[in-house]
Amino acid sequence: MCGIAGVLGGPERTTPLIGPMLDVITHRGPDDFGEYVADRFAFGMRRLSIIDLAGGHQPMWSADDSVGIVFNGEIYNYRELRTELSSAGRSFQTHSDTETILVGYQAGRDDLPAFFRSLRGMFGLCLYDVERQVLVLARDPFGIKPLYYRLDGNAAHPRVRSFGSEIKSLLLDPEYTPAVNDEALLNYLSFQFNPLAETFFAGIHRLDPGCYAVISLADGSITVDRYWRYEFAEPWEDEHALTAGVRECLEDSVAHHVIADVPVGAFLSGGIDSAITVTLVQEQRRALGQEPVKTFTVGFDAVSEHAQAREVADRLGTDHHEVHVDLHEYLEVLPQIAWYFDEPVADPSAVSLYFVARAAREEVKVVLSGEGADELFGGYRIYREPMDLDRIRDLPRPLRAASDRLSRLPRSFPGRNYLRRAATAFNERYIGNAYVFRPSEVRRLLRSTPNTEHVRPGVELAQIYPGFDELPESRRMQLVDMHFWLRGDILAKADRMTMAHSLELRVPYLDPEVAALSERIPDRLKYRDGTTKWVLRRAFRGRVPEATEHRDKLGFPTPLGTWLRQDPDAVVAPIRASTWLAEVVDMQVVESLIADHVAGRADNSRRIFVLLMLALWHGQFFSGKV
Repeated sequence: MCGIAGVLGGPERTTPLIGPMLDVITHRGPDDFGEYVADRFAFGMRRLSIIDLAGGHQPMWSADDSVGIVFNGEIYNYRELRTELSSAGRSFQTHSDTETILVGYQAGRDDLPAFFRSLRGMFGLCLYDVERQVLVLARDPFGIKPLYYRLDGNAAHPRVRSFGSEIKSLLLDPEYTPAVNDEALLNYLSFQFNPLAETFFAGIHRLDPGCYAVISLADGSITVDRYWRYEFAEPWEDEHALTAGVRECLEDSVAHHVIADVPVGAFLSGGIDSAITVTLVQEQRRALGQEPVKTFTVGFDAVSEHAQAREVADRLGTDHHEVHVDLHEYLEVLPQIAWYFDEPVADPSAVSLYFVARAAREEVKVVLSGEGADELFGGYRIYREPMDLDRIRDLPRPLRAASDRLSRLPRSFPGRNYLRRAATAFNERYIGNAYVFRPSEVRRLLRSTPNTEHVRPGVELAQIYPGFDELPESRRMQLVDMHFWLRGDILAKADRMTMAHSLELRVPYLDPEVAALSERIPDRLKYRDGTTKWVLRRAFRGRVPEATEHRDKLGFPTPLGTWLRQDPDAVVAPIRASTWLAEVVDMQVVESLIADHVAGRADNSRRIFVLLMLALWHGQFFSGKV
């Protein structure tokens, strides 16, 4: 695990810049560093040593010095790839997964999509092809690891000027003057994260997951192509064979994800996803005669998963560690969290993750976690909703029209919301569950009228997925979450909050082999017996506690709403202190939100936290204070 950075230009520009670009991301790799300066660019890395501690220094070069690499991530099938490449006559100088990418690129650079699809792991990388005078950037299929690049020049002929694992490296370039991207702000207020390709900093873009980019060193031009995307496949209808397949596939994924030359632990909430992961790690360690795995959970006075996590830990016999956080500690770290994120992300559970990662780093260098299980296996209850709504939508037309008229009545009655949702189109109904501020609320909140509206995930995906609108709604929901919520919020907080403490997080559910199997799960085996992720739960029945098997999703919850009522002034102080925020939003509207929450008239905790993280972000990156 590392942080990488690069800058294009002559040595007079790149030599003084590459060092500071790497220094600012030392938290991503405190164990080692390296840089290389060429005539037209420079790149380098900060390394967190996990595999081949002695032989994995970067930048790493091929035996003939024709290709160089800086690489952030882990390749879990590097041993298998190494065997294949050796059998084909390729030689190796180290035992690192980094060199496997180098040698594999030399063998497969004429078919880059196939080459990148062969990598089973998480990565953000840059390859320097000396002969072709190009840089090749690539990001893993799901976006577990981040990668950004900055463009300048006119819209018709943009040029790449720098790239890196974190935006803060790119902000050090004296050529760049940071400016807030207003479109990102608009979308953030709706979703609590920025779903756009262009970041909160105008001109700085993220490379999409499952994509690679080729940058010409002659002129800085960039071509981006996709090498992978999630595609639903022919259903595997045999229930018993599928259940066994899920079990075997996850056992294999976890076995690959624990490969390391340093101690490995696991996060443990009270839910089924982390319980399965920890179960598999513990079983594999026990079979090898190793010490119990170290597990970690976090909780607060008002809300905690300690009891549920302890139930799993006690059943498995793990070396379990509990972290407790109070309001003062929570508020104290928020400015740091805003800095680590680079862009505002208003997920309160990110703070929980920050604390549990800090505790874990004192014991281990790598942790496994359960991100991605819900998106791949159908874990959110809203995925079941279309099946319930079909009871209304399948009625004869006269009855359906009558139910629609009933839903529009002004007075409330039992079932009105159900009828309204049945009459609402997918693109409007589904996004309603993600809204923080709805469009009308955004217009009321912002001082200037927006020139555009937020993105519509369903509309966006229909443009890149042929037949998207004909898919069952539950499947459309899964794709929306994979392309937006998973990468923009869940994986962003997982990476930033762990790397803040130089801790590598691995996610065995987000594995190409697991994804390929999940593409074949029929909906009837995802949602059954009133539950979600049915086939995943059934695959591990008897190996996790029964109560855990049936428990709804938890995921390190926080008591933010309670704290806002107990000590609102302490929580919202940065909002009131931000002069920039007061220029952007109507503070009377903000104060009304606060007052309504404190009085118990509404739960505005999400809205207030969105504004809080926005104020802290701007303070960190623009005014230098909060």
